Amino acid sequence: MGQSFSVIRQSLKRKREPESDDQNEPRMVLVVEGANEDVQSNSTTRRSTSTSTAAPTLPLSFEPCWDHDVFLSFRGEDTRKNFIDHLYCALVSVGIRTFRDDEELRRGENISTELLNAIRGSRIFIVVFSKSYASSRWCLDELVEIVHRKNTVGHTLFPIFYHVNTSDVRKQIGTFAEAFVRHEEKFQTDMEKVQRWRAALTEAANCSGWDLESVANGYESRFIKEIVEEVLCKVNPARLDVAKHPIGMESRVHQIKDLLNLGTLDVRIVGIYEMGGVGKTTLAKVVYNEIRVAFEGSSFLSNLKESLEKPNGLVHLQEQLLNDILKTNLKIGNVDRGINIIEERARGKKVLVILDDVDDFENLQVLCEKQWFGPGSRIIVTTRDEHLLSQLEVDEKYKVEVLNYWESLRLFSWHAFKMANPSGDYLGLSSEAVHYAGGLPLALITLGSFLKGRSIADWKRHIP
Repeated sequence: MGQSFSVIRQSLKRKREPESDDQNEPRMVLVVEGANEDVQSNSTTRRSTSTSTAAPTLPLSFEPCWDHDVFLSFRGEDTRKNFIDHLYCALVSVGIRTFRDDEELRRGENISTELLNAIRGSRIFIVVFSKSYASSRWCLDELVEIVHRKNTVGHTLFPIFYHVNTSDVRKQIGTFAEAFVRHEEKFQTDMEKVQRWRAALTEAANCSGWDLESVANGYESRFIKEIVEEVLCKVNPARLDVAKHPIGMESRVHQIKDLLNLGTLDVRIVGIYEMGGVGKTTLAKVVYNEIRVAFEGSSFLSNLKESLEKPNGLVHLQEQLLNDILKTNLKIGNVDRGINIIEERARGKKVLVILDDVDDFENLQVLCEKQWFGPGSRIIVTTRDEHLLSQLEVDEKYKVEVLNYWESLRLFSWHAFKMANPSGDYLGLSSEAVHYAGGLPLALITLGSFLKGRSIADWKRHIP
């Protein structure tokens, strides 16, 4: 075919040499030997719902650079030194860039330029409605600007009802009614301002959010944990790219999650094993994306075998593990110090750690030990070597099976034809190609991509 074509994998028993004597146009030989299994990537985001009228959304091609992930709007005298402080610390601890104003910014008659810039530079607004929130004209001015940004730019607004009823905010009754009596007396000559405040309160209260009493029965730590998990999904600072067409993943992910037994407080290690190209890395990434929000910290150390071949590779991996989990920028210097720091700093934390493409048991011992982490932690190891998992004494093993014929055909078709099924004239040839790939996702993706757009004659020459 005028060019050499190979796909990497440890072994492909169905490898066949060309039978033809014609050496001018050799047939393609599929040989796989060890490669990164992630060939194509895509990411998805979780969206929050709202009962108010949907706001315009930004074009998909527009990628703004936010100064802050979250802007906190709150009444200082009610919540600054208790709930807001705890919420702020929880958000920052998982890497969410959060703006919490200073009292100095609220002086003067009007909302300050600094606050306006902070609002406009934040992608998510968390508005904490407390009993005296409506008493503050600065809070209400902030809220008007926040609602305006939600409606015109598409920012997300999450209301929190902190010891107040949702209806009090929505209808301006109870303590909110008392505040507006005072506002209407003071702003008799500017009732439009008061109406803007009322409209903003009503719209904000109609957004999807959290009520302390109904969500966590008044327990603030549980309440904050749920808020942080939702915001983390929205901000999504560490979501991994996965296969564009994750054929066959759903059932496999479900099986891995069953083995992880996420509801228990023991520290568990689950091993995922099989030959290269079968989709171990992709499977681990999908699982990581789905469950990481349930942990205080998480780290995905990819391509360990390749990373360890680089200078100071093991030290760099230890640093990545620490910095992912702790959201810091630590430099550890040497392996022994790294072991001590990981054990000391990660102790007691509920973490998720994934070690991808492991081939050396000794390296595992300086990166990850069960006793280093807190209750409920989970460790996932991907490897080609089942014996290594026995050495590690994992709690569960999962052998990744190759795709079945119909899964293989769909994956191949997406890459060869950009649709779920082959076009009619190519059905027989597609079936031959699928059988040749042996159910290996990497082989199917590479083979489909190679044959895309070629004529039937080309397909016949290139498929063994």
